[in-house]
Amino acid sequence: MKLSIIIPAYNEEATIDEIIAKVKAAPLPTGFSREIIIVNDGSQDRSAEILSAYSGQRDMVIVHQNNQGKTGALLTGFKNASGDILLIQDADLEYDPCQYPKLLQPILDRQTEVVFGSRFLGRIDNMQPINRYANDISNWTFGVLYGVHLTDINTCYKVFTRRVWEGMVITSRNFGFETEFTVKVLRRGFTIKEVAIDYNARSRQAGKKIKWSTALEMFWQIIKYRFFKPNL
Repeated sequence: MKLSIIIPAYNEEATIDEIIAKVKAAPLPTGFSREIIIVNDGSQDRSAEILSAYSGQRDMVIVHQNNQGKTGALLTGFKNASGDILLIQDADLEYDPCQYPKLLQPILDRQTEVVFGSRFLGRIDNMQPINRYANDISNWTFGVLYGVHLTDINTCYKVFTRRVWEGMVITSRNFGFETEFTVKVLRRGFTIKEVAIDYNARSRQAGKKIKWSTALEMFWQIIKYRFFKPNL
């Protein structure tokens, strides 16, 4: 069985080498192979130069000449993925790849075809209170509007089978993927299983890209897809 690990990267020169090393070293269940797809989304720092060292290796590096946002980078990665299971990995060091086995286990046990790694069920280090509050509001609002209790809809760690993704149409931009994907998974009849993960938040000074405008955009998606039925 093959796991495709999709890494969207934008201006991550400080962490891209280390995260790729961690992804390569991450344990996988017996019988798994891994495919790593890095999408350099129009980076303006040294990310492209660093990633050039991976060209010609088994891993795939795809370059967007212009920044298309996280959703655009993910869609490019999914389009080129050949794995049976797809996993999203941010290019910073907030999410540790050593947690892959527990993210994959519910799928292997046939409990579900979609797993979210929940920061709020696990251990969180260094998250600012305002960011925690914004996530709490999003998760609570999602539960009220959709009748499904999830503790972390905005987690990076979303793991799912190819069947879940095939034919899905995503129209959002930037970080709107998190909500749109979650809504469409549920409306297609799939159950989302959450597992506890450890999370180490980085600061804006260290490169964190979520801003208030981003948070508001993500929150609007929760409202939008509840009252305006999207294509699935």
